[in-house]
Amino acid sequence: MILEGIVTTANEDGSANVSPMGPLVDREITRLVLRPYKTSRTYRNLKRHGKGILHVVDDVELLAHAAVGQFDPPPRLLPHKASGGFRLADCCRWFAFEVVTLFDQTDRTTIECKVTDYGRVRDFFGFNRAKHAVVEAAILATRTHILPAEQINEELARLATIVDKTAGEQERRAFDFLRQHVEEMTNDK
Repeated sequence: MILEGIVTTANEDGSANVSPMGPLVDREITRLVLRPYKTSRTYRNLKRHGKGILHVVDDVELLAHAAVGQFDPPPRLLPHKASGGFRLADCCRWFAFEVVTLFDQTDRTTIECKVTDYGRVRDFFGFNRAKHAVVEAAILATRTHILPAEQINEELARLATIVDKTAGEQERRAFDFLRQHVEEMTNDK
């Protein structure tokens, strides 16, 4: 199954790259398959360093900002010595991994990984319908260069109804942030 989360990898300069990612995972989360595009920093970091950390989060505001690479302020990170990278301080669970195989003969790569370390920080709060809508909106926000603006706006309008009915403040802020980002990106086309 695909598990939506946040992946951190180490950039060439030693700083952290924080990206949303939906890897294929087994039920026990002992292995995962990432499918980043070759243009992504996550791909470049994993090809060079071969290690990262997958985070299970329930903070959709963090997911929204990670989707478009705009953090203010950036999330708090802790060093993870075994991977030479960073893990999110505020997550539910985390899974350090290393690359086993990397197939990059197409634009979208396939990177098979094994989990080498894991931990639990706090209980998963859970998702309401608005949190799910924000996750879908974040995915749309990453596809403004692929999908027609009309299709994205129609889908955002449908998701807005769900957010209006079921959201708390965090979900409203995240959705408004993503809607604004999409508007800026689609007006620039």
